[in-house]
Amino acid sequence: MKKIKIDGNNILDKESFYDEIDRVLTKDLDWKTGHNLDAFNDILRGGFGIHEYEEEIEIDWVNFEKANQALGKEFLDVVLEILGEHQHITFSRA
Repeated sequence: MKKIKIDGNNILDKESFYDEIDRVLTKDLDWKTGHNLDAFNDILRGGFGIHEYEEEIEIDWVNFEKANQALGKEFLDVVLEILGEHQHITFSRA
């Protein structure tokens, strides 16, 4: 199972959250992903150069509390809900 690390230290606001998602979950794209929750959901499914469509992966979100402070509870709750909808993803936070 592929392990992917999201680093909360790289997240200062919503735009930098999407930049971090692009950094860890996409590779060699010749186009820019959408920076919105729908695009985040699509990227989690796979097929963007890091893992195949619905391939089982493990996401470890380190420095989660820093991201929590930067993004706010309401936005982060939606992000976590979207993560939880993907049965092929094992998720942990530290």
